[in-house]
Amino acid sequence: MFERFTAAARESVVEAQAEARRLQHNYIGPEHILLGLLAGPDTTAGRVLLRLGIDSEAVRTHVVTIVGSHAPAEPDASALDAIGIDLDAVRRRVEEAFGPGALDRALSSQPCGRRRWGRRRQGRTGAFGHIPFTPRAKKVLELSLREALRLGHNYIGPEHVLLGLLREEQGLAAQILVRRGLAIESIRAHVLEELTKNQN
Repeated sequence: MFERFTAAARESVVEAQAEARRLQHNYIGPEHILLGLLAGPDTTAGRVLLRLGIDSEAVRTHVVTIVGSHAPAEPDASALDAIGIDLDAVRRRVEEAFGPGALDRALSSQPCGRRRWGRRRQGRTGAFGHIPFTPRAKKVLELSLREALRLGHNYIGPEHVLLGLLREEQGLAAQILVRRGLAIESIRAHVLEELTKNQN
């Protein structure tokens, strides 16, 4: 399916992953896809959303209010302090020796060559690791293909992803749009109208 994605649609998925990282979420949900679409203001989807008064900051605020922002788990600093280890001092010394963010890079890097430790631990995503799509986000991408086919398009653009997002009404993205006072069918009509304008 991803081979049908236009460069702009792929970029919106990359931006969705970047948004999940910014919010320190260990998954990509429909809400991250919505933020990814907003990162492309020159696309049909981006133009429609902006014209309807939907912007990244407002959506991000809703996401954080509803879901929260989760910091990655770190060792319990107070427990380490109790045995005489100052975690901040260790981090400073490592970064002085190896550069800023050295510990983050070390935790996220893959071992080279043959793995000595057997299987990779499941469920761990480093700063640069893979973030999985939720079932609802996968459904959005599936629905975007259906929307493209329904419209007779042989590609999937950000506009089709937005239409798929609107069809997945149980997802947080659609709920946020409704909370912002928009009707799903109205947004859909705006996207289709914009597509018609672009074809003429």
